[in-house]
This record gives sequence, C-alpha cells and structure tokens, in this order.
Amino acid sequence: MGGMAERFQQWMAGNPDDAMLRLLFRGLVAVSIGALAFDLASANGWIAPADLASTPAEQREIMPGDLPALPAILSPWLPGGDRLAPLPQPDGVLGKGMTFELVSGGRLTATGTITPGTAEAFAKAIERHGEYIKTVVLNSPGGSVSDALTMGRLIRDRKLATFVEAGRYCASSCPLVFFGGVERRAGDKAAIGVHQVFAAKTATSGPMPRDEMSDAQRISARCQRYLADMGIDLQVWIHAMETPKDRLFVFKPDELKKFAIVTAQPPAPSQKP
Repeated sequence: MGGMAERFQQWMAGNPDDAMLRLLFRGLVAVSIGALAFDLASANGWIAPADLASTPAEQREIMPGDLPALPAILSPWLPGGDRLAPLPQPDGVLGKGMTFELVSGGRLTATGTITPGTAEAFAKAIERHGEYIKTVVLNSPGGSVSDALTMGRLIRDRKLATFVEAGRYCASSCPLVFFGGVERRAGDKAAIGVHQVFAAKTATSGPMPRDEMSDAQRISARCQRYLADMGIDLQVWIHAMETPKDRLFVFKPDELKKFAIVTAQPPAPSQKP
C-alpha cells in the first residue's frame, strides 16, 4: 500500500493538470451516482419524502379514499383558487350510503352519501343511542334533500349539536343536516359548501321538464323555509341557487360566522366536541 501511494504522489507531481481533471471527473461521477440512487430509493418508497415526514400525524391519516378531491374543495383558500370549487366525486366510504357510529364524547358520526332512506336509518340510530348522543359529526358529499331536511329537523327537535371536523367536508345537501344543530361548529379548513337543488333524473344535459322544474321549485321553497326556521341567513340559499349543480360554493371562515352557519368555535384538541 505504501509503495502505491508513493507512486501515485509522484505521478500527481509530474502531471498536475491531467491529475486534477481526472479527480474532478471522478468526483462528478460519484455525485451523479449518489443522486440517482437517492431518486430511485424515493421512487420505490424506501425513503419518506421530506414533506410527508414533516406533516402532522392527524393530517397524514386523511387518505384520498376518505376525502376525495379535497384540494378542489378547499380551492377558495388556496392561492389562485376559484371562488366556486369543482364538485367532488365521492369514492371510498363517502361514495357509499351514510353509516352511523357512536364514538366517545357523546358523538354520533354520520359518514357517507345521504341516500333515500337515510333519514329513517338516522332516526333509528338516534332512538337506539339517544341518551348518549350530544353531537352529530358529519362527513358527507350530500345526496337526498328530503332525507337531509328530515334529519336536520330531528337534530333540532332533540337539541343536538352538529360538527364538521378539521379537514372534513359537508357538501350539497349535507349542510341542511348541519343547520339542524342547536350549536354548530366547524374545524380548521372544514369545507361546507352548497349548490343548486336538482332532481336525480335531470342530472344529464338538456332542458328540465316542466313537472320536474315544479318539483325543484317546491323543494327550493321548502329549503328556504327550513333555513329560516333554523336561524340561518337566507343569503346562504341565494349562493346555493346561483351555483351550478356541477360546482360547489364553499363558504370561507368569515362567511360561516356572517351567515350564522356556525355558532361556536371548535373545541381545543384536548377537549371533546
């Protein structure tokens, strides 16, 4: 080893320029190989991306299957976002019929799409756990308006609170359920949005038949009366009627308070809603 080192030093002394170029070239090759190896490891999930590693655990638990198109829903709060967000296409648990589960703190979670018959299932859950339920926690893309109105009325009759947790959303007809709460809370960046009422049969393009238009108007009037009964500013319904059925008007935090959509701030993380 000593002899090889001496010969290398003698060669360096006799060929300084050539030796320096060779060393520089070898250094660049080594750096390139290292960078390639790091990229390959990241692509295969061997190394956690820095942004994921630094993300709080509660945010990492919100998976795409649970919150479809969340960036689109929250676009009004993102730089350059549209005031009207694209309507999310629910999948995973939100794409299925709404289910109910009693959890700690007197909370009844209501997760999924409001389908015809959901109000009846909700009433049964209330009867089964009524003495324990204090708050209905919503996470839903909406659905049946008639069922949502019935659920909201029941919530108000039972004097229950409603809550949309941080990062979750309550869209389309779901806010009608939310409005039923005697106390209504929304977590940080919880998305609450509305759009026009429409019949499922008219979801395709083309003019609405006269009888279906009449039905939509009756439903609209019923919703306006409901909002007035719940103490919600009717400006909320104006925003809904001005928003196409394929878009979502997402209320900003100041609007949630301005239109009496929320009545209180969410509890601190250590408290139970």
